[in-house]
Amino acid sequence: MEGIRVKISNQIAVAVALLAAAPASAAVRVDQLGYAPGEHKTAYVIGHARVHRFTVVDTAGHVVLRGHAGHSRRWNRRYRYVQPLDISALHATGHYRVHAGGARSPVFRVAPAPRLFGPRVADAVTFFQAQRDGAEVIVGALQRRPAHLHDRRLTVYRHPRYDGPDSDVIRGRSLKAIGGPVDLEGGWMDAGDFIKFTHTTAYAATLLFVAERELGAAAPPTLDPEARFGLAWLDKAWDEQSRTLMLQVGIGSGNAAGTFLGDHDVWRLPERDDALTGRENRYLRRRPAFRANAPGRPVPPNLAGRVSAAFAAAAQLDAAARPDRARRELATAAEVYGAAKTSHVHDVATALPHAFYPESSWRDDLELGAAELSLAARALGDPRAATWRADAERWAAAYIARESGHDTLNLYDTSALAHAELIHAGTADPGLLIWDLRAQLLRGLRTARRDPFHAGVTYDDFDAAPHAFGLAATAALYHRLTGKDRFDALGTAQRDWALGANAWGASLMIGVGSRFPRCPQHVVANLRGSRDGRPPYLTGAVVNGPNDKSLFADGLGEFFSEGRTCPPGGGDRFKRYTGRGSRYVDDVRSWQTVEPAIDFTAAAALAFALGATS
Repeated sequence: MEGIRVKISNQIAVAVALLAAAPASAAVRVDQLGYAPGEHKTAYVIGHARVHRFTVVDTAGHVVLRGHAGHSRRWNRRYRYVQPLDISALHATGHYRVHAGGARSPVFRVAPAPRLFGPRVADAVTFFQAQRDGAEVIVGALQRRPAHLHDRRLTVYRHPRYDGPDSDVIRGRSLKAIGGPVDLEGGWMDAGDFIKFTHTTAYAATLLFVAERELGAAAPPTLDPEARFGLAWLDKAWDEQSRTLMLQVGIGSGNAAGTFLGDHDVWRLPERDDALTGRENRYLRRRPAFRANAPGRPVPPNLAGRVSAAFAAAAQLDAAARPDRARRELATAAEVYGAAKTSHVHDVATALPHAFYPESSWRDDLELGAAELSLAARALGDPRAATWRADAERWAAAYIARESGHDTLNLYDTSALAHAELIHAGTADPGLLIWDLRAQLLRGLRTARRDPFHAGVTYDDFDAAPHAFGLAATAALYHRLTGKDRFDALGTAQRDWALGANAWGASLMIGVGSRFPRCPQHVVANLRGSRDGRPPYLTGAVVNGPNDKSLFADGLGEFFSEGRTCPPGGGDRFKRYTGRGSRYVDDVRSWQTVEPAIDFTAAAALAFALGATS
């Protein structure tokens, strides 16, 4: 009997090995949201053998387009061939599938740009609503409840020391109270946890206001109140009397001794924190607040630039109908901008620890702040418009001379938006700004030409999805400013990649398409949402996307005992598509790939707003 068991076991092992070595079946990848009629449209077929032809069928099964597959590129050992399928001739509105190599794509649609992209801005706003903290939460699909009401009266602490440059574990007893109380109730939780950052809030609010301005009357009715919810928290973060800007609420981890816990140490709903007991929970129950600058000292320039930009962008929208409010917003923007440290800048402030958001640039933020100030002043008839425009021109030239050439539009580099806003403000010489926008797009284009899916981003590193949406937004801005369509196809390809036209066939925005993240690294979504891709889920959230496969070398770790295992049956349905040094894992433990964030989603909102009005 034992011999029979061994024989069967060996046969199973052989079968498993053969299955693992078997050629991969083909798969077809498309932008699962769809395409506007006049856009360049590319689908992809991946598999173990070359494909020669493809067809596109409508919902009735009728063939509406035939074509030849393009030149193949390699992805990994299993999927040796990636071939583009040009479906640009598809102009009629409707729903379609692409068939190639014995496989068929998910359903996608062709529709006018406003109908296709406009609703996605509303989806992005829904995510921000789910991120609300404090008393004014919106219940929504995930049954949010008021949380962190103790944030109305917080103690201010000195910046702590950490166990290492990449650690958020606080060293010893370095968390020392130095002031307070301060009111920082409200605002948006930053990502999948409950910490709040001025750095990301200001960036997100600015992009939401610009998206609202671009959409005009077509803006979803939820957009303005949500952007102003973020702005109201920034107003609390700025103390005009002491000229102090708050940096952050909450800590990531506790200390190594475990005498106190941080936000990442406990998996729980945010509304539980106010009632937690026990000394180890003291910084969850009453969270530490941290300043960006000491009273009377200059504000870190990156923060001063983006916070002033948010207030000035709001003032532009208020100038015609609410001029009194607009003037107050402009005054706050001017105060924050005027408090910036602008000389002998050795570092910037983003978060504690800095490794959470390792930004180094700052001149782009000052350019953005000055450009928005100029636009707001012009809208209000304020004579300072020319002065701030000159400031923006000076910071733009300094950015291009010292910081340009390393990044494209995202949380860490706002220059593309800053350049566009400065041109909008009426700079006399836009040539240098257009040159730098073109240089950023050319960097993306060079990367895209080497990539089988025409992605202009590095997806074996963090922030692939927001970089893709940032490039899409930059391409749209470039077209508006120059009237040239040179980078239109590049911009479309980045949106396509982020929404499913990638190796994994995964849309990186929850709710878009049929294969979006089911298990985001997000506490509320995990505890209150579904785990099968059906509602309720974290609508509109954009996740990081694929990342360096070496980050998963030690596995994903254990599930929090208080959380819900997701995926329910375990396993990694995307593992076979790991390639070119990158991996994508849809698992609640995978913060590296499926944690959403407000800066990711704001970039998508801006890209969709520009797409809807192109």
